[in-house]
Amino acid sequence: MCLTVAVMYIPAACDGKPRRGGRVFSRSCSIRYETYQFYNAQAVEAAMSQAAPEGGGGVNSSDHFGPAGRAGNSATAKIALAVSVPVAVVLLLMLTIAFYTRKRNKKSHRHVQISSADSADGEDMISSQSLLYDLSTLRAATDNFSEEHKLGEGGFGPVYKGTLHDGQEIAVKRLSKTSQQGHVEMKNEVVLVAKLQHKNLVRLLGCCIQEQEMLLVYEFLSNKSLDKILFDPVRRLELTWGHRFRIIQGIGRGLLYLHEDSRLTIIHRDLKASNILLDDDMNPKISDFGLAKLFSLDASVGNTSNIAGTYGYMAPEYALHGIFSAKSDVYSYGVLVLEIIVGRRNSFSQYPGTNHEDLLTTVWRHWSRGSVSDLLEGCSADGLQPSEVLRCIHVGLLCVQEDAHLRPAMAAVVVMLNSRSITLPVPTPPAYLIPSRAGALGRSTTHEAESPTRAVHEPSGNDASISDLEPR
Repeated sequence: MCLTVAVMYIPAACDGKPRRGGRVFSRSCSIRYETYQFYNAQAVEAAMSQAAPEGGGGVNSSDHFGPAGRAGNSATAKIALAVSVPVAVVLLLMLTIAFYTRKRNKKSHRHVQISSADSADGEDMISSQSLLYDLSTLRAATDNFSEEHKLGEGGFGPVYKGTLHDGQEIAVKRLSKTSQQGHVEMKNEVVLVAKLQHKNLVRLLGCCIQEQEMLLVYEFLSNKSLDKILFDPVRRLELTWGHRFRIIQGIGRGLLYLHEDSRLTIIHRDLKASNILLDDDMNPKISDFGLAKLFSLDASVGNTSNIAGTYGYMAPEYALHGIFSAKSDVYSYGVLVLEIIVGRRNSFSQYPGTNHEDLLTTVWRHWSRGSVSDLLEGCSADGLQPSEVLRCIHVGLLCVQEDAHLRPAMAAVVVMLNSRSITLPVPTPPAYLIPSRAGALGRSTTHEAESPTRAVHEPSGNDASISDLEPR
């Protein structure tokens, strides 16, 4: 075993190039090879003939140089030669195999190193080489990326379902040739997701950068992305309130891990329904970290001129000024919470009874008028918990407030969702609110907007009440 490991070190030490010779020293063995003959059998035999015979007297014995001693030493030398020559042949054979194996795999490894050669995270990418997949393996798993295996398509490119030779199901994300994203986003995913471990974050299995292809390999989740179910008029009935509440909680825990519990603060920047994957039990997993940003422990706010993400989920300070922080993720989370409850996208698309309003304006209008039950037409009444629904809407509105400082941190959000005794502040009108479409909100609403820090135990005035959500 020691010699095998030593042989494997030689190609790495030579960087895959032929050398005149080399030596590897280990704790319990060593190996040497040269292009010239360095083993002199005659010299070894002569040296062995000077040694004491096995079982002879001490070093001062008169029989030390006797004929019997020379005969014994000659036999020992022959045995040594008979053993050492086959060992040398085996070692050279192992060396040859290791060299050609290294040469065959050299191309894909070099691709990974080139993609990060100019980056400060180069060492992280190189350390991720254990995650490399061979392109032929992924082509076979996805039937050469056939349309029948296509699961969907995002900003990075199409995603395909694959099955490895051992039966493991995988999801393969393939960079589109026309994608706006590229090496930087892919490196971001490999470096970040490979180091993140949380049950509400999707698990990255590996990557492949070979023959102009850039691929990411993830665990396969049978229920695909949340938007495929939530915004389908038929399939969304599969999501009971229990499912929806568990999804809201799970996404919150995943974001809390990114913001506070991982080694660095990670801002996702593209949290939306299509980036939430669901497993067999409808448990959510946050995916797509191509736009994620890292913060050190002593930093909390960043600024960028390259604004990327999805409109409708972007916080106003980010969409208008490029300022992002954990609070911009909180805003996206609030939009997502309201989408999960109502079952419609945050867009100006025409929905019955919305008068072409965006989702936030519609929710705020019903909240202000105390008619939030009208928002639940797309939610199954099976297992509906009025107090939980009302609290989730309340938390969602707190997260989408225009002033980032008024939005709660994810740690507070998780506590709000799981505690019935904690009091919640009164939300101010959400960002991008269109007053002409929201309707008159009344004097009491204006008063509450001016005093956003007042805590309440029960909704009052023009706020929705729990009884409003009881089955009629």
